[in-house]
Amino acid sequence: MTTDAISRLAPATEDELGGIVAEHFASGQPLRIAGGGTRVQTGHVAGELLTTRAISGVVTYEPGEMTLIARAGTPLQEIEAMLASEGQALAFEPPDLRRVLGGDGLPTIGGMVAANASGPRRVMAGACRDHLLGVRFVDGQGRILKNGGRVMKNVTGLDLSKLLCGSFGTLGVLTEVAMKTLPHAQARATLAFPGVDEAAALRIFASALATPFEISGAAFHDGTAWLRIEGLPPQLAYRQKRLQDLFSGHEIGILDADATVSLWRDLRDVTHFAGTDAPLWRVLVKPSDAPVIAGALRRLGGQVSLDWGGGLIWYCGPGEVAAVRAIAPHSVLVRHAGQNGLAFPPQSEPVARLSQGLRRKFDPAGILNPGLMGV
Repeated sequence: MTTDAISRLAPATEDELGGIVAEHFASGQPLRIAGGGTRVQTGHVAGELLTTRAISGVVTYEPGEMTLIARAGTPLQEIEAMLASEGQALAFEPPDLRRVLGGDGLPTIGGMVAANASGPRRVMAGACRDHLLGVRFVDGQGRILKNGGRVMKNVTGLDLSKLLCGSFGTLGVLTEVAMKTLPHAQARATLAFPGVDEAAALRIFASALATPFEISGAAFHDGTAWLRIEGLPPQLAYRQKRLQDLFSGHEIGILDADATVSLWRDLRDVTHFAGTDAPLWRVLVKPSDAPVIAGALRRLGGQVSLDWGGGLIWYCGPGEVAAVRAIAPHSVLVRHAGQNGLAFPPQSEPVARLSQGLRRKFDPAGILNPGLMGV
């Protein structure tokens, strides 16, 4: 590939990107869209690789207004460092999957939005899309479109921001995102419940999440369930005591702030499933179904962990695509998608019709990440 070809596929401006997409629309040639390439493996997707990494930089950040606008290719670690300097953070705790996926890419804020990437704090703060205020993007014809604004009241009519969030580049290529930010937690602690299985962990999660004690993380792995609490120091001590009283029949260990940060970073990034070549699946379930589904997946020969109070299962291990999806229909093959089948599950007929209609509207030639999400 020539230097010119490489630069064409790493545009530095929104207009450049629009021109590239318009050319491919005219010729019907597909494009494989990526930010930092750290969310799901897409090597099986047809088309030239188009990255938004060069469309980078913070447009505006207003700490007092708790709003941020950044170009899509801005590295997420730069955003998080900037927010931390003002005592703020992205409330939904986006994961960093580099260790489980390998590669040398940097997570970008555009990739985060395209994947609706949300970590353990989702049980309290909601998902990435719940904090998204607006986007700019290039559609499949090369048109530059904008939706939303710096504040929620600017979002009128159809909220395309929510539509683009989680579409993995199949409806448009993000160039700019506007996000809400929130104050960083001043104190944190974790209650650890060793020697439990998935069913017992789910009972702990259900009881804790039904309280007013603001659980900000509820996860399980390798026989231990964890509950995280965050907030002001006086609040934290009170809530910790009340939770210990609630679960007085259990053995409970307490992790301090430093241990809590380390633990939940590893849980967020699924590092317990790094260092292996086994396929890695991300499975969405009703929390009440998690013990049965987790048990069935484990019988395929791998390991499981739970997050989001049981609403998210990670499965790492063997199993044909059909076998895994027979157990867990709403499963995404995050690692080894190209070798084992489509990354995303087949859609039901009504959902497929809706998805196809949206694709015809935003990407009529079907050139953006074709086949990635089964459409």
